[in-house]
Amino acid sequence: MRFLEMLSRKIFIPSGLVIFVLILVGTDPDPSRPEIGRTLAVGALMALYWITEAIPLAATAFLPILLFPVLGIMKGRDVAPLYFNHIVLLLMGGFIIAGAMQRWNLHKRIALKIILSIGKSPSRLILGFMAGSWLLSMWVSNTATTMMMTPIAIALILKLEENGGEGLRRFEIALLLGIAYAASVGGTATLIGTTPNLVLAEILLVIFPNAPEITFLKWFAFSLPLSFILVTVIYLVLMLLILRRGTFEIETSHLEAEYRAMGKPSYEEKVVLVIFALFALLLMTRADVKIGERVIHGWASLFQDPSFIDDGTVAIGVALLLFFFPARSKAGFVLDWGTVRNLPWDIVVLIGGGFALAGGFHDSGLSAYLGGKLAVLHGFPPIVMVLSICLLITFLTEITSNTATTQVVLPIIGSLSIALGVNPLLLMVPATISASCAFMLPVATPPNAIIFGTHRLRATDMARVGIYLNIIGAVVITLLLLILGKIVYGIDLGMMPDWAGK
Repeated sequence: MRFLEMLSRKIFIPSGLVIFVLILVGTDPDPSRPEIGRTLAVGALMALYWITEAIPLAATAFLPILLFPVLGIMKGRDVAPLYFNHIVLLLMGGFIIAGAMQRWNLHKRIALKIILSIGKSPSRLILGFMAGSWLLSMWVSNTATTMMMTPIAIALILKLEENGGEGLRRFEIALLLGIAYAASVGGTATLIGTTPNLVLAEILLVIFPNAPEITFLKWFAFSLPLSFILVTVIYLVLMLLILRRGTFEIETSHLEAEYRAMGKPSYEEKVVLVIFALFALLLMTRADVKIGERVIHGWASLFQDPSFIDDGTVAIGVALLLFFFPARSKAGFVLDWGTVRNLPWDIVVLIGGGFALAGGFHDSGLSAYLGGKLAVLHGFPPIVMVLSICLLITFLTEITSNTATTQVVLPIIGSLSIALGVNPLLLMVPATISASCAFMLPVATPPNAIIFGTHRLRATDMARVGIYLNIIGAVVITLLLLILGKIVYGIDLGMMPDWAGK
């Protein structure tokens, strides 16, 4: 593996630089705006490095800080703030709270409780694992969720192998795939559940400064029903295509023993659980909610200027509470800085780099230029536009990082929507969710890679189920957007919103 990584770097690092120079020197899409070609060169370089991971993803994310000012695309002082904004703070707050959950094993207690509460038959046990994976990944990263659930599943499989039984192999495949797929779609339910959601929230405001904020509650109101439908469909497909029927007995005594060994919830677990509940409650009740002509005011309206408070304020404010409660089972506090130091800061930098790239796409005019060139869908019914975008992003994400995909593609889709004369959210929201719904290949998402790394699945096991789920997922996302888009996001299929043209 190390040899392949070295070979990859020797090939793709110079290849990226060659492509960058060729585009920079030989491409001039709009002579009146030379910065469009320069931004295209930077975008191609970053896309190649992100896809191939020729250099660390976070290192690639820093390229706009150097290249945008040097090439005359954006001032350095304008690029820098894009790396640290309220969306990044929301992500950091979520990471800190998730870190506290993992420090005191609260996430493991929740997962085991869900699994043991649902049942012991093969189908119900798979349902239990999927429910735990789905719920946890809304608040903890889908990568961490899958890494925590997979060893529990493997322990169960090893125990079952001692007795054998017809259908055990099918159970194993369905269980592992169910954990990964449920983690992926669970992450779509909340704004902090997976990185592409946060990318959309910020890129929308970068491209359309007058656009309404995508609040935590607004995202949750649309994406939770969608996520629930998707995880239900995934479960039914796994039952029909893989599990069918088995003649083996499920013995969960070792899971029960593991749960009992955890003892009663500790003081620290209770503190983290209360703060976690407070976090979710404050996020969902901060902003005003309009139902018809009636407005239900959020708690932020109690302050002089509610617009001063955003989801990033809430996330950091609640996360700080963890540093104020002394721990009882060990010295220090419920959360210490050592835990925070181990959080995935590279993801924070990666997101910031995507925002910077989006800013360059917008300011240079590259997004508008590419959007105009891609306006081949003009005149097609909205359902065809949305379904085409969903399928394109879903299958593109099979071979690229979902974060990198959304960071590169969303600015283009935003400008494409203007060229098509439709609400940008009509295309940008389904594109974002589709980036988390790639189920065919091990490299498509971190959860897929983790379960494939157990060496208990073949790529064909994933592909023969994933191809159906990719298509079904695109159809479900399209239909639900057309049904709930007007209610949640105010998407009128017949008109362009005022904020999109300003």
